[in-house]
Formats: sequence, C-alpha cells, structure tokens
Amino acid sequence: MQGIIIATLVVGVVGLVLGLALVTASKKFYVEVDDRVTKVRECLRGANCGACGYAGCDALAETIVKGDARVDACPGNSTENIAKIAAILGKETVHQNPQVAYIRCAGTCDATKAKANYVGIPDCRAAVLSGGLGFMSCDYGCLGLGSCMAVCPEKAISIVDGIARVDSRKCIGCGMCAKTCPKHVIEMHERTAKVAVSCSNMDRGPAVKKVCSAGCIGCGICAKQCEQGAVTLENNLARVDQEKCVGCGKCVEKCPTKAIHFV
Repeated sequence: MQGIIIATLVVGVVGLVLGLALVTASKKFYVEVDDRVTKVRECLRGANCGACGYAGCDALAETIVKGDARVDACPGNSTENIAKIAAILGKETVHQNPQVAYIRCAGTCDATKAKANYVGIPDCRAAVLSGGLGFMSCDYGCLGLGSCMAVCPEKAISIVDGIARVDSRKCIGCGMCAKTCPKHVIEMHERTAKVAVSCSNMDRGPAVKKVCSAGCIGCGICAKQCEQGAVTLENNLARVDQEKCVGCGKCVEKCPTKAIHFV
C-alpha cells in the first residue's frame, strides 16, 4: 500500500514539474500574432493554389500585412474582398481588371497531325523534355496532354479534340495554367477583350499551312481591315491591341484561316 502511495506522489510531482515547465516555455517562446493576418486570411480565396507565388494563403496573408505584397496579390479574388483587405490595412482600394486564360492554339485533331507517336508520362512538360519541341507537326501548338488542366484549381480547363479549352465562366484568372504550359500557348487576357488570335506559330505562311489548317499565316489581311490600327503583325503572327480594338469583327470576318475570332 505504501508503495502505491509513493508511486502516486512521484507521478504527481513529475506531472506538476512538467506542467510548470510547459507554462514557462509557452510564455518564454510566445510569438505575438498580428490579428490583421487572421482578418486578411479570411478575405483570401482559401484555395492554397500557390498562384500568388507564396506557400499557401497563410503565407500570403502574412506577406500582405508586412507590406511586401499587394492587397490584390491573390489571383481571382473578388473586388469586394480586395476592398476589405485594403480597409483592414488602411490602404487605398486597388481597382483590379479581372483576367481570363486564353488558348492561343486552334490545332485540333482535324487541323493538325502528330509527327511522332508519344509514349510516356501524360504531361506536356515531360513530352517537351523527351522530344525537344514536342510530338505534334506544329512546333508551337498545344500538346493536349493536360498539364494546364492538372494545375487549374477551379477545374476550368478540359482537353477537347486534342487541345486545351478554357471555360471562362469558371476561370478565376490565377494564371497557373499559363505558368505551367511549356509551349507558352496560354495567355492571360482581361475579360473585356473582344477578339483574339488563336495561334502561336511564328513561321512564315507556307510553313504554317503545311502543319496546320487553322494557323495564322501572317497574310496581314486582318491588319489592313482594322480601321482602329488595333491589329498588327509581329514575327509573322497577328497581334491584337485590346485597348484599341472596338470589336467590329472585320478581322474575324476576313481572316482566311479563321485564326482570329471573338473571345
């Protein structure tokens, strides 16, 4: 009986000592948390997608509060939440222009063909590493293996008829797909964009025709038709200045390969 009492006392004393040690340690190593970080974190999307360039929403919230990141650093965040973050930090509201991903390639299975049979990891980056520019006839086009689809936090991208397609209703403009694409065929456009060029091939017209029936051949008809001077040719490829474009559709109508279309 005496042994049980002694054992109980020993356990009690040890527990008391450890408890006091934990209390002391918690006070000594206590890190004060800025309550603004918690408030800012609640205003972020919470997807932890990493599109902002930081290791999750917690890290971004801390960086915003420190002043090392903009209040609109969370891609796809709503205007309302951005305004809330600005109010929490006592800063001016940033007027954001929402963006959407756009695929600069129309090389479907009917428009272009594969020049090799790729057997490997179903990933565009892996295909480029294993075969240089890829396995499609067009060295500039979408490979259709879905690397962009895999990183999209909103499941806004799908592979249709051999190329990536973006559901603009789901896209939040985070830009993860554009950063991931090894062929750089994905561009971020403002949602106010009216027309766009669905081609990335910078070769001359005859070379483009050989590999894709839907590619831009650099004929310049679109530029000649545009009365606003919004369409120009750069590296044999049509480019649209969205600030000048009024969406008249003359370039879309006259393009012989339909490489330009309404967004």
